[in-house]
Amino acid sequence: MTAPAAVRVRVRLFAMQREQAGTREVALELAPGATIETAWRALVEQFPALEPGRTAVRFARNGEYADAADRLEDGDELACIPPVSGGDGARILELRDTPFEPAILSQLADRLATDDDGGVVAFLGRTRRTPGTPAPGQEAAAARHAGRSVEGLEYEALEPMALRTLAEIADEIEARFGVARIAIVHRTGAVPLGEPSVAVVACAAHRDAAFDAARYAIDETKSRAPIWKAERFADGHVWIGEPARTGPDAAGHGS
Repeated sequence: MTAPAAVRVRVRLFAMQREQAGTREVALELAPGATIETAWRALVEQFPALEPGRTAVRFARNGEYADAADRLEDGDELACIPPVSGGDGARILELRDTPFEPAILSQLADRLATDDDGGVVAFLGRTRRTPGTPAPGQEAAAARHAGRSVEGLEYEALEPMALRTLAEIADEIEARFGVARIAIVHRTGAVPLGEPSVAVVACAAHRDAAFDAARYAIDETKSRAPIWKAERFADGHVWIGEPARTGPDAAGHGS
């Protein structure tokens, strides 16, 4: 009986991954049924320096975003995509289509905080059971699900514009509160009940500035970033939200 053929894939690395591995491409030979996560683990065996960046890595198979649990086929090209936005280490602005690690807040704080920071404020937004306010035009759909519990959320984003908006918000935070070290990381795709969908971390010399920056970051992200949310029920969904603001809140949020 002939043994199943191995799965051969070409892995492409970019930016900091390319520098850490010292190469742009790696050829892997994997067992039949191997997944993208299997390929990542094989890659880390060769280049252990890649491991700490796993929580921020996304994957694309043959030019299309893919989940780490997806199976690979012989001849596939796998791209390991590092964070699509960030900066010089003082800002972490990302969209992720994979679940957050349980320690995401401490991970972000470790990446941002310096010995000059006396205050680190972190916020984690989670999927809750109770429904929110339906978007205009979704009132009838919301009425059909009245009294039912939310089973999960689904996020969709206009990614390039969303990242530009997050960068604008970070600029405003620095101008208003003097806080340069800020993280805003938002999920896309499905987020089950109880799981986090957005993480914010602000680091500053004094706690008042850190609190103000974190509050401004989450409030402005929810009001302005082109990231849309649907609440999923057992037999349908309802889109949530209000018309997006095109600029900062005139009230100033403490400025």
